[in-house]
Amino acid sequence: MEGRSAVETWAEFGFLGKSGSPKVTFGSETNVFISTGGNEVYVFSTDERKVKAVLQFPDCVTDLVESDAPLLFVACRRGVYCFNLQLLLHRHRSSSGAASSSPAEVNISSEFLVAGADGVSSLLLVGSVLLTLSQGGTSWLLTLYKRPEQTLPSFCEVIGSFCIPLISPVVQGDAGHTTKSVLNCVYYDDGTASLSSPGGPDTRYSHVCLEPLLFKHLFGVEAALAKSPVILCGLPDGRLCFLPLRLPGSRLRVLHSLEQPVVFVGASVVMETDPRHARCLVVVGEQGRMVLIRMDKADPERGDIVAGFTEVCVSGPVECGCVDHSCLYYSTGSDLLMLDLSERSAGREDKERNEEGDLQSPTSLNVCRVIALNEPTRSAAGDVQLLGLSIRGQLQSFRLPVRRQDVGASKPPASQVSPSVKDLLSAIGDVCERASVLKTVIKSKNQTLRQLNQVVNISFLLTAHGKSREHLPIRCRSRVSWSRSLQKDCLNLTCVLENTSGYVLERGWTLSITIRPLSCPGEETSSVNFSFPFHSLCSGETLEVSLPAAAAADMVFPLTVNCSLIFSLSSFLAEEDLVSFPELQNSCFSLPLNTLTVDWLHALQVIRPKGTVPLQSSSTDTLQAFLSSRQVRCSRGGGTSNPEEYSVCVCVASEFLRTTLMLKNCIQQPESASPNLCSTLLDWLLLGDHEGVQTGRQGEKMDSNSQVLHARAPRGSTVKITAKEVSVEEEISGRDGGCRVFMEVQIESSSVTAVCGLHHAVLHRMQTLLKKTPDEAASSTQVQSSGLRRALQRAEVLHTRISEALSGGLSSGQTNPFLLSVYQELRENPLLIV
Repeated sequence: MEGRSAVETWAEFGFLGKSGSPKVTFGSETNVFISTGGNEVYVFSTDERKVKAVLQFPDCVTDLVESDAPLLFVACRRGVYCFNLQLLLHRHRSSSGAASSSPAEVNISSEFLVAGADGVSSLLLVGSVLLTLSQGGTSWLLTLYKRPEQTLPSFCEVIGSFCIPLISPVVQGDAGHTTKSVLNCVYYDDGTASLSSPGGPDTRYSHVCLEPLLFKHLFGVEAALAKSPVILCGLPDGRLCFLPLRLPGSRLRVLHSLEQPVVFVGASVVMETDPRHARCLVVVGEQGRMVLIRMDKADPERGDIVAGFTEVCVSGPVECGCVDHSCLYYSTGSDLLMLDLSERSAGREDKERNEEGDLQSPTSLNVCRVIALNEPTRSAAGDVQLLGLSIRGQLQSFRLPVRRQDVGASKPPASQVSPSVKDLLSAIGDVCERASVLKTVIKSKNQTLRQLNQVVNISFLLTAHGKSREHLPIRCRSRVSWSRSLQKDCLNLTCVLENTSGYVLERGWTLSITIRPLSCPGEETSSVNFSFPFHSLCSGETLEVSLPAAAAADMVFPLTVNCSLIFSLSSFLAEEDLVSFPELQNSCFSLPLNTLTVDWLHALQVIRPKGTVPLQSSSTDTLQAFLSSRQVRCSRGGGTSNPEEYSVCVCVASEFLRTTLMLKNCIQQPESASPNLCSTLLDWLLLGDHEGVQTGRQGEKMDSNSQVLHARAPRGSTVKITAKEVSVEEEISGRDGGCRVFMEVQIESSSVTAVCGLHHAVLHRMQTLLKKTPDEAASSTQVQSSGLRRALQRAEVLHTRISEALSGGLSSGQTNPFLLSVYQELRENPLLIV
């Protein structure tokens, strides 16, 4: 083959559907009918190179054929529609008044239904007979109809039907519909009939004339004498069946079985010496098995001639195919190939040639993704033109150069070598460009798969059962600090996301932080959410974000800080692909991390003594320190205003604190210089890291001899926290236990809210410390039995008083002070934590 194939795109219809069978068919004049597999048929003009009309049917189109009337027959899953296309388009344009330049959109209604049948997969016209092939419950049904008149199409009359049983229970495609079948017609021609005579073959319908000898051997002498057209049926189960139309009592019979779905049935002339008769039937299967049926010598010495069935294999899968005089053109989806059949026919006369080597290797035409082909046409110059439909819905024209007849007879002239080299280089460039595009696509998909693998691993890591939220490899910690803005104190949170796992948090992740204050039972909980998208967080790295919690006067402690990671599925797609998947733009999922608690101890603002105020402080800080010192004096009785003071205390065994708290703070000092336990306890309560939350006073330390701490609560009230050692005599197991030393933490303030909140915070931290205490340290302490009995007796008395108050006739004004006094009595007689 000289030169290079020329590809030209004529029209684009979008990606093809999978519910139907794509098809390209030449019609009358210059019309081309294109079915893309859906319920639409496009009428394309090859002269004007544009779509003239769009025919919309109620169901998916499976096959179509045009008669010489001209009537267009279209097969759908529910039957066959018939209409005069020219009259229909003329009537539509007259009624709608649409411009002639725009395609006419015509809805084909049930009034054009001429044959009702379920599961019609193929359609064929033979003279005045219309044939349909459909799959029933247990058999294939070939139905014959009398073709309607030209002027007024009406319901077709059934003139016969033939069936053949199914040999496989289900023959269906990907979409659940019947797989495409093939219908073709073969005529007997002894040279006396004209191609244009009535009842003769019509080349527009792919009808072929078979040489008389082959026709007789395949279909019988009776069919040859009656010159009966023979219908060939290629079924999805691999059988090739035939039916003589004009023989009384004829039935569907099996001619051959490919054992794979039949994709194409055609005929090739093979020998250029007699172009009138086709001397070879070609049957191609979906997986690449091909059968050539032609006359063969059974015994060369005796000269016996029989019909030979020769099976060969080509590359598959085969999407579609067509034949020329001596070539088979077929598409595998990835390439369009040409197979020369003439060499095999000529070589059959040579006894010395190997039968497997008679068929040449296919020639690539460097065209991909073709799924439908029309019958080839040949120009006067010898060029072959194919019309095909690609998977992207592009109607393409392929022009093949003239084939050389004298292969290897002589060297081409030098003037032809240079263009051939240019064509080869151009083809190499096209292949390189396609390879580059595919390489980019593969790289993008690999990147997406790698990111998806990271996301799945992180999801399993954070949702593992039995994994404590506190010890997750990806977790948050927080730091609390105060700032002053617009004469208002504001609490700020600095959240730090730590990634100690072996994975990378890439693009698409968002840190979500929800702050929820304490709410009373029955009240609606209000929360504030903050989102912080980030692009990458590698293993061992941290992400620090700052956010305002609330103003001091608006907060209700404790604050619950819920941390989570949110992943957006749209990050898997490029920006240009988001339009194709709009449902993924707002799709995401959330993975919970740990939960932090900000209590009253975190929110305290320590009031320094007067001498410790830095000289570099601003006038505002100096004024604030002066006002704070005045508030402290008033709380001590130095002023005229002395509001009622509330206090609670918590007692903890000094031995327990020395064996746990000292080790926890890693204090390494000689025994002679033992540290002050009171200041250590205050330092741990105010400055320690409690469950991932720290205060902004990390650089500060309490005075080593200090036992009293003054601070300001969030709502402005002053608080005094005192830590001191006390001795308590206890009786252990009925004997004198002596004196035990306890550490007493006392909280005093004029605000009962601050006292209760701080008391809860201290107890919670002691409870956390007890949970983390080693077993040997916990076993070294003993619970004081007499103190426990007295505490239980007090609790029973207070429970009786509370029950009497709630069930009695006390008013609401009397109940609240009474309950407050009970609360104070509980706090004045605490349990001893030993």
